[in-house]
Amino acid sequence: MSRGKKYKNSLSTYDSTVEYGLDKAIDILHGFPKSNFDESVDITVNLGVDPRHADQLVRGMVSLPNGTGKKVKVVVISKDDDKNSKVKDIGAFDSGSKDLLDKISKGWLDFDVLIASPDMMSEVGKLGRVLGPRGLMPNPKTGTVTNDLEKAVSEIIAGKVEYRVDKSGIISVSVGRVSFEKDKIIENIKACIGAILKAKPSSVKGVYFKKFSISSTMSPGLKIDKSEFTN
Repeated sequence: MSRGKKYKNSLSTYDSTVEYGLDKAIDILHGFPKSNFDESVDITVNLGVDPRHADQLVRGMVSLPNGTGKKVKVVVISKDDDKNSKVKDIGAFDSGSKDLLDKISKGWLDFDVLIASPDMMSEVGKLGRVLGPRGLMPNPKTGTVTNDLEKAVSEIIAGKVEYRVDKSGIISVSVGRVSFEKDKIIENIKACIGAILKAKPSSVKGVYFKKFSISSTMSPGLKIDKSEFTN
């Protein structure tokens, strides 16, 4: 894969074989050549789990203390017209009932998070083939199937994000923006890693938290010394 000049310049500023402390890694990240947009800061965590087993599917939500720096499009599915109106007032991108489900079934997926009331899940479930592969299917474990729709919308807009292991045992999460101050990025990362560590399945044997790296949208990844989180 061909890489741009800025990416190659970034590679020359650090040692890719070294596991850096989080503080130093963010200093390096902040020193990389800047893009013409505010890149996201992303973490990638390799876990010692086997996602083929249902009891090792690590998944949940965590509130980032400093938010993500991204405007999140939240859509709500509910039969309650009053609730649909209220969630729009507090920032939901759209809300509705079967009319909105019909729109989604026809290919409209211009949103980041879908929240549904429990009584709508039988209908939402019919769109599993559309929503599932895109990570948009509401789930009680992530707080996106709930009767308290206003709270769920408020938390996600404020910076509550989902973490979910993929079939390779890897979790990738956006934890802020390059423009964030270092301390705010560190706080967000610690909150996210803390949640992932607490979510360790009891069935996992051996090393759970294997590797951890940080990058921005356009940058190479920096290996992080995971002992900061496991000691």
